[in-house]
Amino acid sequence: MNVRVGPWSVRLAPRALLVTALLVVAGFCVTVAALSTGEFTVPVPDILDALFSQGTPVAELIVGKLRAPRVVTGLLVGAAFGISGAIFQSLTRNPLGSPDFIGFTAGASTGGIIAVVSGGSAATIAGGALTGCVVTAVLVYALAYRGGVQGYRLVLVGIGANALLVALNSYLLTRANINDAATAGAWLTGSLSGRGWDHALPVALALLVLLPVCAYVSRPMRMIEMGDDAARAMGIRVEVVRGAALTAGVLLSGVATAGAGPVVFVALAAPQLARRLTRSPGVTMGASALMGAVLLTGADLAAQRLLAPTQLPVGVLTAAIGGTYLVLLLRKDRH
Repeated sequence: MNVRVGPWSVRLAPRALLVTALLVVAGFCVTVAALSTGEFTVPVPDILDALFSQGTPVAELIVGKLRAPRVVTGLLVGAAFGISGAIFQSLTRNPLGSPDFIGFTAGASTGGIIAVVSGGSAATIAGGALTGCVVTAVLVYALAYRGGVQGYRLVLVGIGANALLVALNSYLLTRANINDAATAGAWLTGSLSGRGWDHALPVALALLVLLPVCAYVSRPMRMIEMGDDAARAMGIRVEVVRGAALTAGVLLSGVATAGAGPVVFVALAAPQLARRLTRSPGVTMGASALMGAVLLTGADLAAQRLLAPTQLPVGVLTAAIGGTYLVLLLRKDRH
């Protein structure tokens, strides 16, 4: 459905709009549930008072300083992983084209482990994760480049790099002392526990800067999905668009990993679920971002509340859910 506003024409997909609206509602419901429930229950009408320092001191402490930063970090990290996965799956034209599989998350893990073993602070670990992700992406891209980058080659080179980096991470853990190895192991699981506003702010700034880039390249990326030659025939500067999309995807993946650790399978599952629900033929960055936010925050809520008194790191639950989804995906799309 095309809507004309003055000299501009906007194409609207009713199903995609409906799915987006439902995801917004789901995200709102998960956020409210995460802020209000727990060992200390805060009534829903009192949440806003607690957030704006107008509630009781106990409610302000629990909602404003403990739960809200964790929930906001989960929403932002999930959105970043969702967009990153959508970008790579579109560019590779492969549902396995996810940072989890093509080595970028493993590279971020390597950078984080090195920072932990070196005795770095939380900021140093985050910087190490981002650096490791970027360095790995540059190496994978360089190895996959042969007069251009084909999707299957990027996936294959990335899978090989991922295997090497996983082995390197295991080696680093065996060489570290027991305390550093335990700290690194906990970080590698992926968790939102103990997250504060200092974790949420960098992810928010990254999304603020990179979302316009993602919106700008989303339409050309749909053309590139039809093939480089067809895209060039329509005037698309393929390598420029691909480079900008890869840069945005790598940075989003690195920042998300720095914020919550290498939470697996969100970048894989969120874009696929969003595309299937919207029935969109191309990249669905907005729906993927919302789906990633709902998946990660919902998984963290389930890990805290449904499995109480045992609270699992969110990475454990996303791995279980994502692994099941991967098996179903491979079974359905055997080709």
